[in-house]
Amino acid sequence: MGKSKVLVVGGTGYIGRRIVKASLEQGHETYVIQRPELGLQIEKLQRLLSFKKQGAHLVEASFSDHKSLVDAIKKVDVVISAISGVHIRSHSIGLQLKLVDAIKEAGNVKRFLPSEFGLDPARMGHALEPGRVTFDDKMAVRKAIEEANIPFTYISANLFAGYFAGSLSQMGSFVPPRDKVHLFGDGKLKAVFLDEDDVATYTIKTIDDPLTLNKTLYLRPQENILSQGELIGIWEKLIGKELEKTYISPEGFLTTLKGLDYKLQVGIGHFYHIFYEGCLTNFEIGEDGEEASKLYPEVNYTRMDEYLKIYV
Repeated sequence: MGKSKVLVVGGTGYIGRRIVKASLEQGHETYVIQRPELGLQIEKLQRLLSFKKQGAHLVEASFSDHKSLVDAIKKVDVVISAISGVHIRSHSIGLQLKLVDAIKEAGNVKRFLPSEFGLDPARMGHALEPGRVTFDDKMAVRKAIEEANIPFTYISANLFAGYFAGSLSQMGSFVPPRDKVHLFGDGKLKAVFLDEDDVATYTIKTIDDPLTLNKTLYLRPQENILSQGELIGIWEKLIGKELEKTYISPEGFLTTLKGLDYKLQVGIGHFYHIFYEGCLTNFEIGEDGEEASKLYPEVNYTRMDEYLKIYV
């Protein structure tokens, strides 16, 4: 069997553009949805055209045109959705229900990877309001996929380094502080940080792998399982300076959270589960899951000391 043909939905976005790149690099015939609603978004258009120069096929389709989605899906074996699930950008997870309908009608897809790439929503039924909407929406998509008997792989990529490592997990900034830093609780609960390019590499690795069929792939490379305190320690070593530390209690965090606007509450509410509960690492991966770095040890993933060097 040859390599699967891949369709990426949301290919111009933060993680989508990396998935397109990884798909091409790993030798897959790659198609990217070009939505007519693009209008005057010149940067997205230019990104699509750059994909075309690299060998990708652009296929016009719209969520408001069911037939166009079905026709696009019939060209490929695997569909990967990377549409935004971040409220501070645009939360479009529910649109994937239309994609599920189109995949079901097309009848040819051997694997669907919906837009997840974060915390495992199946483990977040207890999540705080209003942040739980992210997980509820993703679970609604999962339910539709499984009821339609569509073969799937779910990707739990934990924390994108661009959001959580470069900032040392500070709220309100994506660059690391050089004087003062806030820690959640005692800063000792473990999280998992991933370079976004590695997320894309692991994602494409999984699409033809029978071991990940109808399972969740957890991205937990051993050397990137770090506490916030350890991450800060890496940065301090790089800049040769100890930062002044302030520790935020759970009660103080929740009080601050209530004063934020809705979109910020949704995203920052997840910090509570990550850093006060340790929700990324407080469980063993069961029979319904696999761990990416064990399946694909050939991937030389970026360690966080290397990742943070660019910020020095």
